[in-house]
Amino acid sequence: MPSQPGTASEPPRRLLPGRLADYIVRAAKAAYYPIEGIWYFLRRPYFYPLFVGRLLPLSVISLLVYFILFTFAFLPQLAFLLIFHGWKGAVVSATALVLGEGLIVIQGIFEGFFVDECRVDVFDATLIDKGHTDLVAPQRILFFDAPNPVKMLGKPTTRAEYQPWSMVQIVELIFFLPLNLIPIVGTPAFIMITGARLGKLSHHRWFKLRGLDKKATKKELSIRGWEYLWFGTVAMIFELCPILNFFFLLTSTAGAALWVAKLEDRARVRVGRPITAEERVAQSAQEEPVYHDNLV
Repeated sequence: MPSQPGTASEPPRRLLPGRLADYIVRAAKAAYYPIEGIWYFLRRPYFYPLFVGRLLPLSVISLLVYFILFTFAFLPQLAFLLIFHGWKGAVVSATALVLGEGLIVIQGIFEGFFVDECRVDVFDATLIDKGHTDLVAPQRILFFDAPNPVKMLGKPTTRAEYQPWSMVQIVELIFFLPLNLIPIVGTPAFIMITGARLGKLSHHRWFKLRGLDKKATKKELSIRGWEYLWFGTVAMIFELCPILNFFFLLTSTAGAALWVAKLEDRARVRVGRPITAEERVAQSAQEEPVYHDNLV
């Protein structure tokens, strides 16, 4: 028997515009976090020592990498792309190709400068600043009498990584680079596809702090897959900026932590391994480490 108009079996079409608006709002909020991270990072000078020591060498390396690529690789690729694109499209696609190639080289080099360790510190310090010390405390030594969240950070007591590095990421970047050859849609597709993976990795540290296993992590990623796409896309655009790559890596990390702080504020009850009342009592009973302000 066919369903009558207005029955429960008929999809409520009037909700479709509302659902579309919901997707747009969720995407906009997620995309804003990397931008918010820039403002948040700049307004807190205690973050500066984390990147000042590495800023000069990494900026010089980034400059050299892009100088070499734009000198020797840009024009040949531009000439090839002119076969398929108009002049403007070829310039945009060739630029995106060179920036993507530079990002592949730079990601490998950055690993040797302990950039991931620096990102873990930014992430953890941001959570502490936002009142989620209890989330970080089980995973690293904290100096509670320190003057700011960065100074509070001691050595991790468990394996700490912000974004696990693997050859899969490099291979994926190389594999999707040819998308830039496709007129108009190729470059945005490259940024969004690689950004989707980048977005999912942005909360890797959070999942580990909560003690989630692979199944629980996969569930979390599926719940916020749409948001991770847009967070990662904006973060990817920033990371493609020559010379400023390292700075934007840290600000996007701060943005990811700000996002986590909002989620933690709303949820309160964690899906993973929450800190029990007994553990809180045990932690408070332990002698706190003495903070020493050692100048680096």
